[in-house]
Parts: sequence; structure tokens; C-alpha cells
Amino acid sequence: MSRMRLAKQRLRGYLESAAWREHLDEIARGGVENVGPLFSFLLLSPCLMHRAAVALGHVTARLAVQTPEAARNIIRRLMWHLNEESGNIGWGIPEAFGEILVASEPLARDFHRVLFSYVIDLGRDDNYCDNDMLRRSCYWAIGRLAQERQQLCLAVRPWLLKGLEDQDMVCRGMAAWALSQFPPDIMDAPALHRLAQSGNDAVCLLFDGDNVYERTVAAIAASALSR
Repeated sequence: MSRMRLAKQRLRGYLESAAWREHLDEIARGGVENVGPLFSFLLLSPCLMHRAAVALGHVTARLAVQTPEAARNIIRRLMWHLNEESGNIGWGIPEAFGEILVASEPLARDFHRVLFSYVIDLGRDDNYCDNDMLRRSCYWAIGRLAQERQQLCLAVRPWLLKGLEDQDMVCRGMAAWALSQFPPDIMDAPALHRLAQSGNDAVCLLFDGDNVYERTVAAIAASALSR
């Protein structure tokens, strides 16, 4: 069995275990050798994808201290995957983007506006993600960043509010979840109330830091409204 295959099996075993977070430091110490396998895990089940994104965040944050250009290259790789012209599948890429910016303050300062750009529709040639399924993940990633680095995320809040009327129903729920990571604002209440009362039963997959769980769009909006 090849060294790469063995490494992938070991990493996957770590991430599938109940104590997966105990292995994050070891995974981070593996540096760039672990980046490829972790990227491949982003295409797997929702839970494993999220855990791989967290691990990739730890690896990249460590690289940002030791070899900053290597860390920036990982961010550029994420950006390329989200570029329509790349022809790549972007599943799991926004989640990884968010977790990297959570884990590394320097990278968050430099790249948070890029993450935001995927939900900002200016109606012209911009960076807006017009793939509904990927845009769901972009809203989630912004909410995840807001959990830890709220000050950096204040500027995107109006676009999250606009996201409550996204053409994609699940995106509406993800935007509501992202808004719920900020302190309550009376300006959010009317749109959240409409969404909470809509009976929208589209299901959003959310990550609680350990496992993935399901909530309907209306339930997320009601929870955000009740804070």
C-alpha cells in the first residue's frame, strides 16, 4: 500500500473517531503533506467534510506562522475551486475557507472580504456564487466566521439580511443562521418574522462543532428571532 494511501487511511480514521478533536494538533504538525488528503475528504459525507474543514483550518493556521506563503497558497487554491472557470467541484470549499479564517487571525484579516464576496450580488461582473448549493455553504462559512471574529463580519450583515429572500430556500435558512451569530438587531426582525411564519420546511444541514444536524428554514428563522 502506498504511503499516500496509508496517510489518508490514518487521517480518515482520526476524523471518524469520537475523539477526533484530540488528533487536530497531530494533523496540523503534518503540514502540507496532510493538505491533499484533507481536501479529498471535503467530498465525503457532510459530517466528515466539516471535520476535515476544521482540520484543514488547523493545518493552514500552523503554516501561516511557519511558512506564510504556503498558507496563502491554500487560500488561493480554495478561491480557484470556487471560480466558475476552474471547472472544479467546490463542495466543502466554503466550509474549509471559513474554518481556516477562524483558525488564523492573519489570514482572516487578509481574506475575509473574499469570503463575503460570494454572497454579494452587485448585479454585474462580480464574485457572487450563483450555484445555489455552494452559496448555502458560503452563508454557513460566514456565520461560522462571525462566531469567532464578529468585528470582521459586521460589513457583510446587510447582505445576510438580503439573503433571507434568496431564490434558494435553503440559502434563506443558512442566511438566517449566519445572522443569528450576531447580536440581535431590530432591523432584522421583520424579515426573520416573515421567514419564521412562512412554514418553509426546506431542511438545512448545520454543524455544531462535532456533528451535523438538521433544522428547517422556518425553525432557524424562529430561533434567530427569539434571541
